[in-house]
Amino acid sequence: MIYKKGKTFEEIQIGESASFSKTITEADIILFAGISGDFNPLHMNDEYAKTTIFGKRIAHGGLAASLLAPVLGNQLPGLGTVALETVTKFRKPTYIGDTITCTVQVVSKNTRMQSVTMKILWTNQKEEVICKGECKVIPPS
Repeated sequence: MIYKKGKTFEEIQIGESASFSKTITEADIILFAGISGDFNPLHMNDEYAKTTIFGKRIAHGGLAASLLAPVLGNQLPGLGTVALETVTKFRKPTYIGDTITCTVQVVSKNTRMQSVTMKILWTNQKEEVICKGECKVIPPS
C-alpha cells in the first residue's frame, strides 16, 4: 500500500485549517473506558449520572479531545506528523449523540524548530464550544 505523506513545513500556510467530525455513541464511551481504564460512573451509569450537575451521562473529556488525532495525522499536516505539545481547555460536556467537530488552524510557524503551532476548537452540533486549545507539531519532512 502506498501512503501519501502530509504537508511539509514549507507547504503549510498560516491561516490554513482542517477539521474532522464524529457523532459520539454509547459504544465509543464503552470502548474509551476500556482503553483508558476510566470507568467513572459519570460516564458509565445512568442512575448515578442523574444525580450530578449534568443530569445524564457524559462522554470522557479525553474522548472528545482525541478527535484531534485524525485531523493532525490524516489532514493537516497529515501522515508523518509528530505532535510535540497539546493544551486542551474543557468548556462544556459531550453527551451521547452529540456530533463533535475538531478544527485546527495554523497560527504560526517556527523556522528554527521547523514546527507549526495551531489553535484547536471542538464544537458540537449546536456550534457550542466544547473544548479549545493549542497544539505544536513537526510536519513530515
